[in-house]
Amino acid sequence: MAVQWLLVCHGLATLLVVVSFLCGQWPIFNGTFIQRIHYFITFGAYDYFLRFVGVVFGSKGTHAILSVENFCCDRPNPILQVVYLAIIGATYYFIVQSTFGYIPGYYLSGIHRYTSLLAVGVGVVLFLLTSFSDPGTINAENFSKYLSAYPYDNIIYFEKECSTCRIPKPARSKHCSICDRCVARFDHHCGWMNNCIGERNIRFFMAFLLWHFLLCIYGTVAIGLVLAGQLKEIRVINILTVYYGIENSFGSLAPHVVQWLLGSYNTQLLLMVFLAIVSLLLAGFFSYHANLCITNTTTNETFKWEDYIQWQRKLNEAKASTAALKAGISGLKSEGKPQESKWKLFFRRSRLEDVEPVVKNNMYNKGFLHNLHEIIFPLSSRHSFSQGKSKAG
Repeated sequence: MAVQWLLVCHGLATLLVVVSFLCGQWPIFNGTFIQRIHYFITFGAYDYFLRFVGVVFGSKGTHAILSVENFCCDRPNPILQVVYLAIIGATYYFIVQSTFGYIPGYYLSGIHRYTSLLAVGVGVVLFLLTSFSDPGTINAENFSKYLSAYPYDNIIYFEKECSTCRIPKPARSKHCSICDRCVARFDHHCGWMNNCIGERNIRFFMAFLLWHFLLCIYGTVAIGLVLAGQLKEIRVINILTVYYGIENSFGSLAPHVVQWLLGSYNTQLLLMVFLAIVSLLLAGFFSYHANLCITNTTTNETFKWEDYIQWQRKLNEAKASTAALKAGISGLKSEGKPQESKWKLFFRRSRLEDVEPVVKNNMYNKGFLHNLHEIIFPLSSRHSFSQGKSKAG
């Protein structure tokens, strides 16, 4: 029984760490222990480790750690690509070793031995497509076409030159400091892919997220059906009710069934819980990016819009404060006018409440179907793009 509880505690601890790491910065977790765990995992632990190395090994040790950090975080490297392949390979291996012996079973046919391999293979192909495809690199030969394809909105994008590439910088592009190149419709640099996500490979990235979400759901359901089949074939419910006299109700049977599963199929249960957790995380990540796609916005642009809206709101508040101050001064100067009643002054709407709301005017959002078409068929892959005239011409 101790082993079963240890597995349960291990699963809960793993879930807490994963949720804290991926979601701890969300506003809903502000001031909670999840935010503190997130800070410790992402910043605190590394900071304490760096200080420890500095005390024990001196400046040379600190310099060595910073060099490793530079290689892992600030330069293109295949570390996370290898980690992804190791995770998907190890997970599939454990599923084969622990579960394939029960396929075909009561609920699953033998074809799932082959469809599972095919599903994993498609996932790996999408991973390779996203990792090694061109995200939409802008260079001296094609920048003029991108300038025509993506006009400046003069709100978050203005006409300027990339200080690194020394070429005009089209709207919606960004120079990636890790890849050292300008990328059209830049979304973000993905360490898992060791590649930027941009105009030309966002479709592969979205397909990768959706497919892996479905793959995890498939694995979770398949393992669940295998366990349900074993429950049926071994006649566990019948044994518990007839031989042990347990009442035939969900509340009475559930603890005994769970105990039996933990004792006999703990590996399958852990795999099922792991896949379920990953599927939830992928669902959230895919939903976030799907919302960006259907509104024709990028991750990079969400930060730009946040900065712009915050700056514009402060500017509007400053204007309202100035107007209120002027009104107050003019009121003091008007001596001849009769004073308003205190009740009127009390209920009068403050000028600070009349701050003009900031509206996000995204000129690139041209409707659901057009936005989706732009993701699936990037502008640079169309015939009109290759025939486009340069801005200067």
